[in-house]
Amino acid sequence: MPGRIAIAALAVGLAGAAAAGDDGPVPEPEPIGTMSELMIKLMYPASDAILYVESRAPTNEVEWNELQAQALILAESANLIMMPSRVVGDRDEWMRDARLMFDAGAAAYEAALEHDLDALIALNEQVYMSCVVCHRRTRPDYGRNYKRFEDPPAEAVPPAGEEGRLP
Repeated sequence: MPGRIAIAALAVGLAGAAAAGDDGPVPEPEPIGTMSELMIKLMYPASDAILYVESRAPTNEVEWNELQAQALILAESANLIMMPSRVVGDRDEWMRDARLMFDAGAAAYEAALEHDLDALIALNEQVYMSCVVCHRRTRPDYGRNYKRFEDPPAEAVPPAGEEGRLP
């Protein structure tokens, strides 16, 4: 008898929850932080965890979990910057740039799940270039005095004067 009461209560609760979900408009994503805050507080630390993985290699399960979290943050941050209110400049270019970061972060997350340090090291350039391509489009004078890897392919960088600008 107690089992039947529990099942009935669960059914009533689920029905109530479903009915409550039908009231009102569907919520839209709402940004909280600025693009600068996302960069400084989420994307930079997450990308640094991957970019410096060779010198900060995880040595135990806790450290691997932390690295997995940073890679996941990097990939999911790409989804955050794809929100319509965060698009800077040409939407299609912005989305392609965000997808570069998503792909790099997702690959790093998979490598971290597998504890594959070599794969993470190999992803360094992909992570770095996902940042460079976007920054060259959106930030004036980005990287003028700094070179880490080869320049991105010419087709990945817009002609001078056509970049979007961050607010």
